[in-house]
Amino acid sequence: IDVQNGVVAGAHRRDEVVANIDTLVGRARAQDVPVVWVQHSDDQLKRDSESWQYVPELVRRDGEPLVHKNYGDSFEDTDLEALLAERGVGRLVVTGAQTDMCIRATLHGAFVRGYDVTLVGDAHTTEDLSAYGAPPPEQVIAHTNLYWKWESAPGRRGGTVATADVSFAAGVED
Repeated sequence: IDVQNGVVAGAHRRDEVVANIDTLVGRARAQDVPVVWVQHSDDQLKRDSESWQYVPELVRRDGEPLVHKNYGDSFEDTDLEALLAERGVGRLVVTGAQTDMCIRATLHGAFVRGYDVTLVGDAHTTEDLSAYGAPPPEQVIAHTNLYWKWESAPGRRGGTVATADVSFAAGVED
């Protein structure tokens, strides 16, 4: 989600997070698991601008869907849910930016729509917004990882795992 130049330029542990996402994308492709890209547009991220572009380390392949969004929740006013239904997806593995905005909104958006949702704890990031009263980015990330690890509801579950522990196999618990 939103691993765009203008989103992650000053993000906490940017290079490590992007490398972890690249690792997961490669593993998903090798196992024929659908990879869906999500890209945000707004007044600061004008479509087709340099800041709007995905970081150069992550390259979407032909045939991999790209969901354009204008809201934090990747499901809101997009075709994401239809794309997932077409592919028979019932569990999402979530990575990207920003932790305290679009990642959290999408985690909850997916969960209330009935998806199991795994957050990859070392593959999401945010910028430092402490000047505005927010906790430092490492605390924002740690808190999100902690609370999502225990998220559950009837018939679905959340969870937080490290990149090395992600399994894409059907029915396998992370």
